[in-house]
Amino acid sequence: MSTLTEETSLNSPDLTELNDVNSENISGADVFTAQKILMIEDIQKLLPHRYPFLLVDRIIDFVPNKSATGFKNITFNEPFFQGHFPEHPIMPGVLIVEAMAQVGGIVLRHLPGMENQLSLFAGIDKVRFRRPVVPGDRLTITTELLVARKRFGKMHGRAEVDGQIACEGELMFSLVNL
Repeated sequence: MSTLTEETSLNSPDLTELNDVNSENISGADVFTAQKILMIEDIQKLLPHRYPFLLVDRIIDFVPNKSATGFKNITFNEPFFQGHFPEHPIMPGVLIVEAMAQVGGIVLRHLPGMENQLSLFAGIDKVRFRRPVVPGDRLTITTELLVARKRFGKMHGRAEVDGQIACEGELMFSLVNL
């Protein structure tokens, strides 16, 4: 499947030809919905994070104003494994939460009026870690928008490995002007 490129924006009618959905009357965020998949180059256009702190490899599903699902392939070469823990590498829980926030950032970037806004972490609630994430795992991350106001909001995030919950919780964010 083709990815979004610099020449093809989220609002481009050309995207509708790439999909197996009915392309009649599709515009704006709906075009992005029809596309559904974002590759790393596309994610970098939407999020300010970069290596080694970009923790999303691909977005595989997106529902405008509602949810997104993406994944991060965990490799032994991740810089955090040098110290956490060298003999028994485990992905730090705080980075799993950050990965959930980054997938949530994809949802936020497509809300009306977000063109000149940056979302910042404001808090976390009810976060639980259920299993370790280790090299070789694929972390599948789903976020669902619960509340969106002019300056703040809340999402539910869930990170899974092979269908088992690794982490879940609520993420609060605040919005600031760029």
